[in-house]
Amino acid sequence: MKKNNKNTFLSYVFIFCFFLTIMFMLNNAGGKINKLTYDEFMKDLDAGSVTELVVVPKPNSAIYEMSGKLKNYKEKETFVISMPYSDNLVSNVMNVANEHNLKVTVKKDPENSSILRIVVNLLPIVLIVGFSAYFLTRQVGGANKSFDFGKSRAKLSSDKNKVTFKDVAGLVEEKYEVKELIDFLKEPKKFQKLGARIPKGVLLVGPPGTGKTLLARAVAGEANVPFYYISGSDFVELFVGVGASRVRDMFKQAKQTAPCLIFIDEIDAVGRQRGTGLGGGHDEREQTLNQLLTEMDGFGENEGIIIIAATNRPDVLDPALLRPGRFDRQVTINLPDIKGREEILEVHAKNKTFAKSVNLKNIAKRTVGFSGADLENLLNEAALLAVRRDKNEITMSEMDEAHDRVLMGPAKQSHKYTEKEKRIVAYHEAGHAVVGIKLEGANEVQKITIVPRGHAGGYNLMLPREETYLSTKKELLESISGLLGGRVSEEIVFGEMTTGAHNDFQQATKIARAMVTEYGMSKLGPLQLETQEGSVFLGRDYNKSRNFSGQVAYEIDQEMREIIDDCYKQATKIIKENRKLLDSIANALLENETITKEQIDYIVEHGHMPKDVEDESDEFESLESLSLSELKELAKAKEIKGYSKMNKEDLKKALSRED
Repeated sequence: MKKNNKNTFLSYVFIFCFFLTIMFMLNNAGGKINKLTYDEFMKDLDAGSVTELVVVPKPNSAIYEMSGKLKNYKEKETFVISMPYSDNLVSNVMNVANEHNLKVTVKKDPENSSILRIVVNLLPIVLIVGFSAYFLTRQVGGANKSFDFGKSRAKLSSDKNKVTFKDVAGLVEEKYEVKELIDFLKEPKKFQKLGARIPKGVLLVGPPGTGKTLLARAVAGEANVPFYYISGSDFVELFVGVGASRVRDMFKQAKQTAPCLIFIDEIDAVGRQRGTGLGGGHDEREQTLNQLLTEMDGFGENEGIIIIAATNRPDVLDPALLRPGRFDRQVTINLPDIKGREEILEVHAKNKTFAKSVNLKNIAKRTVGFSGADLENLLNEAALLAVRRDKNEITMSEMDEAHDRVLMGPAKQSHKYTEKEKRIVAYHEAGHAVVGIKLEGANEVQKITIVPRGHAGGYNLMLPREETYLSTKKELLESISGLLGGRVSEEIVFGEMTTGAHNDFQQATKIARAMVTEYGMSKLGPLQLETQEGSVFLGRDYNKSRNFSGQVAYEIDQEMREIIDDCYKQATKIIKENRKLLDSIANALLENETITKEQIDYIVEHGHMPKDVEDESDEFESLESLSLSELKELAKAKEIKGYSKMNKEDLKKALSRED
């Protein structure tokens, strides 16, 4: 803002000087000057026609210059006369002038003042040229920013955004891996003394939202060194050579502020493997990559510059980037486990107000597969819901709703089922629950709802009983049976099929195919016939050969069909044997739309919903979602006395008793 004000002020100064020069030139233009001879001048002087006379001696040129006016001249008309530098001639002129009482003015020669001469002669030219150059530069700068194309786009993080390891939760091993980078940036001589070589580059690999950028910032924050941040896409431009120039400029800046840390996010945008396209190889991206490789070889081993890059696609990076001496260390950042999720929730919960009923450990158990960014979004959604409901603190009601929103999207309150559709959805979700309850290897049911969210008419929150790194064949088969329980329930109860199970089939088929082609859990034996699917990388996967014949492909299909059929039969048997439990859960869903794990466990034990739990979970929870004004309107409709003087908690208690 100050820079803009300064430019505006300079603009006004230039405009003022420009017009001042023009006016000066106009004032001195337009006058007529008559050049007289000495005889003509003396004749007019003797006749008394001269009204003004100015004498300007010019010693350097040995002449006198006189100017003045005659009686018959117009306003700006003057005469000028030059005569040799002679005392007799000047005395003669002075005597005649004195006879006619003519005042003679003698001026100093302006040519003797070099400064004045320069100002008078050059000032108009300088002002005109400067004025033109100023506005031309502004026009060019506004229309085309190509002059700074080669400048680095790396941003230097300010001290206000400083991050330390206290702000990074759930990454214990990862912090330990990068700790020596901090020690090197603080005390490089300790490593140089023993001849140790610190890696020039560290590659952070992991799914989106796991905290790669945050960890890089924390390394710079702990070491208290400058942190340069740039995205891989910032190097690539339309013009060839611009990216390479930016790489050179970035390393030039880094060397001037060493020790420092450079962070390149999404390095796969510029570091993809060379020579894999169908077209030419000397494009802008490859030149940028070549320059990056050269610069990393250019600075010394312990020069004080460390590069940290992040990507979730390490498989597409050029091998030259990953060789020793460049990005020779990889740190994998996976999704957090239950302990890590709890720590992450505690970090993001510092500036939020929670009710006493909110237990972050229980929330961590329910958020299997959530990344750090997902957990932060979960708490933020809960806070937004609490504000929307005019609450002073975040309760479990908001946490549950926020969890469902992150997983499936907002509830579609305006979408209304027909009675038949509602029954089908209720029995479908109850079928999943029954199979999950009766099979030990299937996922445990945490929550069931028939409120439509996203593309789903309802959903069943089923989580593994324990977080493990390995899955047995029995657990995979029972997971498939749990996924098929919804379709089985529809067929047994209604004798027909619906389209509601398409996502269940998709997941079940994926597990079955992986069992046959990747895990070796079929009659085909311990063979890996396929690898995990990834994005097609043109040039590497375009002409990918099959690792099996047509006969083996047929056998794969047969094995998959056998696995699905066996699991379908198992799910059918379980639901037929537990038809009463299926009806109890479905009826509870039809009445309450949403039931929790505690309510499901009560139904399994007693065969019906508990009255106290039912009232608490349905009607009281519905009161939780109402604002103070809505509660008062409801109390007025039910004719509750003194409702206008009650606070929010008293209103909810009075309404729940009335219900």
